[in-house]
Amino acid sequence: MNRRSFLATAAAGLGVQPAGGEELAWPAAKPREAGFDASKLEAARVNLAKRNTHALLVLKDGHTALEWYAAGKSVTTRHNTASMAKALVGGTSLIFALNDGRLKLGDRAARYIPQWRDDPVKSKITLLQLATHTSGIQDSSVPGVVHPNEPGWQGLFWRRDPEDPFTIALRDAPVLFQPGTGYEYSNPGMAALAYAVTASLRGAPQTDIRALLRDRVLRPIGIPDDHWSIGYGRAYRVDGLDLYANWGGGEFTARATARIAEWMMRAGEWGGKALIAERWPKQAVQYTGMPLPNRREEPFAPGLGICWYTNFDLVWPTVPRDAFLGSGAGHRMVLVAPSLQLIVVRNGDDLRVNPAEEGFSTAMYRHVFEPIMSALGYPAKPAPVPYPRSAVIRGVEFAPAESIVRKAVESDNWPLTWADDDAIYTSYGDGWGFEPLIPEKLSMGFAKVEGNADEFRGVNIRSSTGERTGDGKAGQGERHADGGRRFVYVGSKCEQRADHLVVGSCADLEMGFPHRSKFRLSGLLEFRKKLPRRSRWIRVCLLARRLERVRGG
Repeated sequence: MNRRSFLATAAAGLGVQPAGGEELAWPAAKPREAGFDASKLEAARVNLAKRNTHALLVLKDGHTALEWYAAGKSVTTRHNTASMAKALVGGTSLIFALNDGRLKLGDRAARYIPQWRDDPVKSKITLLQLATHTSGIQDSSVPGVVHPNEPGWQGLFWRRDPEDPFTIALRDAPVLFQPGTGYEYSNPGMAALAYAVTASLRGAPQTDIRALLRDRVLRPIGIPDDHWSIGYGRAYRVDGLDLYANWGGGEFTARATARIAEWMMRAGEWGGKALIAERWPKQAVQYTGMPLPNRREEPFAPGLGICWYTNFDLVWPTVPRDAFLGSGAGHRMVLVAPSLQLIVVRNGDDLRVNPAEEGFSTAMYRHVFEPIMSALGYPAKPAPVPYPRSAVIRGVEFAPAESIVRKAVESDNWPLTWADDDAIYTSYGDGWGFEPLIPEKLSMGFAKVEGNADEFRGVNIRSSTGERTGDGKAGQGERHADGGRRFVYVGSKCEQRADHLVVGSCADLEMGFPHRSKFRLSGLLEFRKKLPRRSRWIRVCLLARRLERVRGG
């Protein structure tokens, strides 16, 4: 049976029309040719069709393995993507503004939002916090209430009339906790991000988000204009800016959604041309280290990259770790697994027959992710433990998320050495160091850290001979030396040498904690002060990391 006959047969069984149209297409492959168990993939499709699915598109290795539409839908149907727009619109527009140097993730949002500059709390919110739902700004949604019927400012935000939603979000949405100390899914927070990104575009060739997306990515990757729209179909003129909603209000065909996902999977490259520096699409789909959602209530809730969800800690255990996701209400979603060259687009309404039967992320995992991965035969076998059990490190404790202090945001790596003057000296790469930030971006810079883990301060150290400049691949990497004594990477182990204690790692440490946590020791920590032989606890201060203490022998 060829692909066309397979789709026609599947559609006839449910009284629907098979997909048609040649625009925005990929070469076809039979499910088996694409590596799927055809009967399992068909069973997954049938189950999803019964669960309010309007469109299902599965791409594998650049080929269409399955494309199905419910009655009245087709390849040219634009589907309401709900909060999938946060990734497709919000994330994409943000990484282009970052790419063009118009803003930085560590910037205070008040730099672009003048209404917040005198607010004692909102003035502290960063763009990274807005992009990861960790700003503390209250959401505009009330559980169990239809959006336009919500009370007060929340209902006004969704009705978008008589006042625009951006003004309401910036002025009326309260902050529930100190920015960066917790997780609160926030549509108004995304509205603030859209305002900040648009404000940064003043003087650019494209001065609004819609034009930016159209000219910089959607047209270049071959998405016709009639396959998408954003912002509830209109712009709001506020403070001289044309603002488009990035939290919802988008409409994309299933193929347009898949094409954007494919471009992200290819790290911004299309037709042999880089439409954006590859670091930004890659960074967008990597965990940012910000506080996680409440997994006691929703065990399959993922952590965030830059507006995209990530599987960095295998919260979806049968999905590859490099997978990323855009999703919205009604389980509208696009799942991307680069290591499998797999893209899954699902449009429709809520998968749950009874929303009380399981959580939002649980339903997505159980009814979409698991069945499709099973049809693909993934994982074929459990992944091996990446490192042998340490004979020295007996255990690890993680600090509460709200206790984490982040400084020198966007600077990377941070090998450290504890000097005899009780200061920690360090170098960093690909950033601007501590505040006040260094004007030019350095691929290697220097700093020292004073104080203790509870109250520390970073000071940039300028060096005309040691600093290196450049961005990404153009930058020159870090070099480490200490009076002729080479800094040694010792893998994932801890050792006592002479009067130095060295803790180091040249890779991520995958730990078998119940919540499938993962942490990274970047470079090494070298402590010059000899610790008591009987000391069982070594307190480790890592900037922007969740590791709190390493228990040693």
